[in-house]
Formats: sequence, structure tokens, C-alpha cells
Amino acid sequence: MPLPQSPAAPLVLCLGEALVDRLAPPDGDRLGGAPANVACALARLGTPSAFLGRLGRDAIGEAFRELFAARGVNTSALQWDAQRPSRVVLVRRDASGDRQFGGFAGAVGGAGEGGGEGAAGFADQALDVSELSAALGPLLATARWLLVGTIPLASPAAASALQLACRQAAAAGVALALDVNWRPTFWDPAADPASGPTPAQIAAITPLLNQSALLKCAAEEARWLFGSDDPAVVCAALPQHPDVVVTDGGAPLRWCFAGRSGELPAFRVPVVDTTGAGDAFTAGLLHGLLHNQPEPLLRFASACGALVCQGAGAIDPQPSADAVCAFLAAN
Repeated sequence: MPLPQSPAAPLVLCLGEALVDRLAPPDGDRLGGAPANVACALARLGTPSAFLGRLGRDAIGEAFRELFAARGVNTSALQWDAQRPSRVVLVRRDASGDRQFGGFAGAVGGAGEGGGEGAAGFADQALDVSELSAALGPLLATARWLLVGTIPLASPAAASALQLACRQAAAAGVALALDVNWRPTFWDPAADPASGPTPAQIAAITPLLNQSALLKCAAEEARWLFGSDDPAVVCAALPQHPDVVVTDGGAPLRWCFAGRSGELPAFRVPVVDTTGAGDAFTAGLLHGLLHNQPEPLLRFASACGALVCQGAGAIDPQPSADAVCAFLAAN
């Protein structure tokens, strides 16, 4: 059942990138970006959410404005950039629907720092600390979770804004949820999309890992960061002993919550596109945690991801809570 809060009083703050996934072939441009995906998925499920990020004053920014308004996502901390464009990510898919990020389009000028291809980079790279600080207070007063990923760390301004939000969330008693969402192309456009983080990049990510109360990572991300994809090992390695979920495509989902471990087989569904499935899972997980659900929340979250896999793009196929319950009843 949806929580009885207004979208104006968000329970989950999603900070980071909103962008366009340019899918090929054959579906063209889709609105995406992991934090934007999670914010929209939470709102569809009935959990009030807010998106904290920065967009260009362009057609992509306007499309997001309309999307967030339609979903009821709080945008009081959404920033607008008159100089830098919104980011377009080139996404390739194989025959099974799995995707790989292959660079960017849509920037102005030559190569820029931190993954931007324009002299000024992309709007999401320029998330402003002062603007964010001014908007955070009222949002943190109602929030119970701050959801972040590692992409903002690839750009100095966005990294400073992310670090500020994490500090203020900790001071306000708001728990941190971290979806590692490792994307080397955002750090270096020439990087191999399959490469892991360097020691310097791991050092930048470590403070987020240490603060997290909930950590979601793919199996390869866990191995890069912890030398093991066992969620119990990951949990034990971190000072707050967070709840940990390790995903591995179609393999069973593994978890460690409050010292208890287990696994959950993936739902077998016809896959059209895996883009955003992990973000729908994250939204389902946070939605369930806000309802104090124990292990069934992982089945609910997994169903959210499975339903998104059956449609194109990250946001359009996101299910309502009723749709998830119907899927679970049939499976």
C-alpha cells in the first residue's frame, strides 16, 4: 500500500544525475540517470521522493521537468544551468538486452574534465554547493533516506555537493543508501567500459561506503572494492555494518541484513532492455524498508526490476505497487 505522505514531504532524497540514455538499436532517446530513475520509481510505487540534481535549460531539462511533475517528484532542490547542456549517454545493447555505456553526446566544444566533452562540461557535473545547501534543510526535515551513487564523485563541483549532502544527512539523522553504480566512462571518456576503479577512485568512494546504512552493488563491483562478492564479507568490512545486497544479473540475488544472509533466485521474464532494472530494484528495496518489511521486501524489489526489464528504457516501464503485487501473485 502507498505511504500516506504528500510528494511535497519526501521520505527519500535521490541525489545525482538526470540524463538521456540514447539506446541503439532501435529505441532512441530515453530519460534516465540512476537517481532520477529511483526518484520516479519510488513515486510510482507511492513513496514520496525528491530529486536533487542539475539540468541544462534545454529540451532534455524541460522533458525532465514535465516527467517529475507528472510523477509527483519533489523538485525543490533541482538546479538549472544556462551554460551547460544536459548529458546524453550513448548506450549499446546486446541481443539479451544487457547494456554498455559508450560515451557521451550533446556537449559543446572540446574535451572537458571529469567526463564532459564541452569546455564547461555537462550540467550534472556543475551541481552547486551553495544552491544545494539552501534547499537541503526542509528536505532533510522529512527524509528518512538519502540515496546516492558514485558518478558525482567524478566531477569536482558535483563531488563537493555530494559530500555536503552526506554531511548534512548524517547530522540530521538521515540514513545513507549507496548504489555503487560504477561507470568508468564518467571518470574518463576513454576508459574501457568494463574496467574497475583505480586505487585513487576507490579512495574517493570509500567515505560513501563507510557512511552507508544500505549498500547495493553488483558482484563485480563488490569484488573490485572488497575482494569478495559475499555480502556478509562486505558488511563486516565496513564500520557501520550496513545492510548489503549483491546483484549478479540473472544469478540469484544475495543479501546480508542485520547479520542474517540469504539469496533469492531471479525471476525468469522475457527481457527487452535491462536499462534501469537495478534502479527499479533499489526503489522497491527502499519502499519496502520504509514499510519495515523483512525478507519479502527483496522479492518485492526483485519484481520491480523484473517488470522494468520487460519494457524499453528505464522509466516508462516502472510499475505501481499494485502491478508489483499482481506480478508476485502470478509468480
